[in-house]
Amino acid sequence: MEKISYKLEVFEGPLDLLLSLLSKNKVNIYDISISELLEQYMEHIRVMQELDMDVASEFLDMAARLVYLKTVSLLPKHEEEKELRQQLAGELMEYQLCKQMACELAMGFTFDRIVRKPMELPPDHTYRRHHSPEEILRAYLSAAGRGKRFQPPPAESFDGIVTHPIVSVTSQIIFVLRRLWKRGRLSYSRLFAEKTERSERVAAFLAVLELIKGKRIRVEGEGESAMIQLQGGGSLHGHHEKENR
Repeated sequence: MEKISYKLEVFEGPLDLLLSLLSKNKVNIYDISISELLEQYMEHIRVMQELDMDVASEFLDMAARLVYLKTVSLLPKHEEEKELRQQLAGELMEYQLCKQMACELAMGFTFDRIVRKPMELPPDHTYRRHHSPEEILRAYLSAAGRGKRFQPPPAESFDGIVTHPIVSVTSQIIFVLRRLWKRGRLSYSRLFAEKTERSERVAAFLAVLELIKGKRIRVEGEGESAMIQLQGGGSLHGHHEKENR
């Protein structure tokens, strides 16, 4: 950094002074030469004192900070110097951005204007558009058709749902026991082969589970080779009596 001569200015703080020195020397913030920067900084403070200007304590604090940074840079290990240098560079960058934003805001601010709340105007609900009769008819038909879609469906739509016969689990228990009473053993897959309706298959499956739970039948094997047979020598007549009770 070359030694510079400048007209004494009024700075808002030590960061403002450091930015001015870097700008006049055309030095990047990250390429700070602490020795030369400290020399010019101290010279500026000396001039301020000679002119009987009030040197704020924050300027002196920054001077002590720069002296310490220069002392650390003379040590063999420079880890602390790198950290302190990065911290100072970060503060300068942040202050520079704030200063730029303040300048931009100042350019857009002026006292030559008056700001007041907007006036409350009464709402105007007058409909000023004009439509042909054909356009109104199309709008009506569109609205009428759209309304039909929200009407409840006719009763015929539910015929395929509610008219299916209800298959009880009890009737399927009797069916399973009758088949086993005649044959003694029955293939598990064959038991459901005659069931075409979903309600019948579900009721038959629940019936098999109930009979297994009541220890009336047992299932042996797995998959298609599984077999169902009576257990405990029970009879169909005995099951009827149990159901009636």
